[in-house]
Amino acid sequence: MKKQLARTGLATIISGALLAGTAHAAGFALIENSASGMGNAFAGAAAIAEDPSTTWFNPAGMLELGPGTRTSVAGHIIIPSADYTDKGSWVNPTLTGGNISQAQTAMNGSNDDGGKVAVVPNSYLVHQVSDEFSLGLAINAPFGLETNYDNDWIGRYHALESAMMTLNVNPSFAYKVNDRFSIGAGLNAQYIDVKLSSAVDSAAACRSIASAANNGDLLLACLKNLPKLADAATDTKATISGDDLSWGYNIGAIYKITPDTRIGLSYRSAIDHQLTGDADYSVNAALQSILTATGVTRFNDTDVTAAANLPETASLSIAHRVNDRLELLGDFTRTGWSSFERLTVVNANDGSIVTDVNESWKDVNRYSIGGNYQYNDRTKLRFGVAYDETPVPNAQLLTPRTPDTDRTWVALGANYRINKQMSLDLGYAHLFMDQTAIDHTSEDNGYALRGLYDSRVDIVSAQFNWSF
Repeated sequence: MKKQLARTGLATIISGALLAGTAHAAGFALIENSASGMGNAFAGAAAIAEDPSTTWFNPAGMLELGPGTRTSVAGHIIIPSADYTDKGSWVNPTLTGGNISQAQTAMNGSNDDGGKVAVVPNSYLVHQVSDEFSLGLAINAPFGLETNYDNDWIGRYHALESAMMTLNVNPSFAYKVNDRFSIGAGLNAQYIDVKLSSAVDSAAACRSIASAANNGDLLLACLKNLPKLADAATDTKATISGDDLSWGYNIGAIYKITPDTRIGLSYRSAIDHQLTGDADYSVNAALQSILTATGVTRFNDTDVTAAANLPETASLSIAHRVNDRLELLGDFTRTGWSSFERLTVVNANDGSIVTDVNESWKDVNRYSIGGNYQYNDRTKLRFGVAYDETPVPNAQLLTPRTPDTDRTWVALGANYRINKQMSLDLGYAHLFMDQTAIDHTSEDNGYALRGLYDSRVDIVSAQFNWSF
């Protein structure tokens, strides 16, 4: 306890958030990168190649779009909900003499919904230079996270606010080897920005610091001025922000088995980020007086660094045209989340380890099937279902930054051709999720969050396509 509680703010918010999951794709990945794909639950994404978003899903598909220049601009409204019901969360038992009875250690606070509505944009541009060569550009947000809990919610010592944003700029090219086989590749410049916050139990920190100083008078002052453990009214708040720019690559290929059937294979590399940023503390006045008296600097603002190794992905897709009206689609995607074995956070000023947390995430699969139906000359209808696995192995490793679990997608959409140059895509998906247990005890402060999440997500997408 002496080493843990005084530093709990910074360590907890980083370990809980940089590796937290979003509620709508594996880990904190955002698959929402086209409205046309949304309508199919992204089945066949690496093979279908019907608009400029193929630049992202498989650059080899750019040659399927035909001559000229084409662009797409899309936006997605993501509406998550994650109702939490507490099932016996507690403060660190060592703070109550080792007694773990519910009466002495029960946490107080509200059962909050941390879901946050978010808007995810993306845009694409493709230009066919010749019959054998095309260039493309994708600008999107492949990873993201946004949750926000009330200041008095029961899990505030694990998470309050979490906001992660990525911006990926991906120029690429495609080359036609022959009439059946095309290849493509691209370079990715990826920017990541993170802002996270968490509460710190001022009473617990005060007692820990006084005990470490072996000063009875300071301990009495803590008991007098901060008498109640886990009191939201006296909490200290810790906020961390950081960013980074790093590089990766992607490659792809499309092979036409017959004129009506093609297979797409796409690979996107891992990108290793080294975030640099600041840890800022808003310290309770009573705790600050103890910090000043003891000379403890653990809650002083400081510079930090943290690694965020975003995973590689590989996709195998198929698109088969049954007849002039119906096309069937399928996709298998594997994401390498096992790269998140540990999260190490370092004090940028002296190189000391702030925290070294075991994450133990696992590689996961996503399976999807769907289809397109050409209703008439102007309107194409879309449908799809998918099953998406979570990389979090168990309830003990789940965090409240976003309650991640396996999910089943059901999606519908349509494409409407306005004229020969312009069309509009609309897509909608509902994500069904099982009730998810959390039984997470912080390695940094010993506080346990035990309860159930009841999660769901709705996604609405729109995309404008223009050729010229």
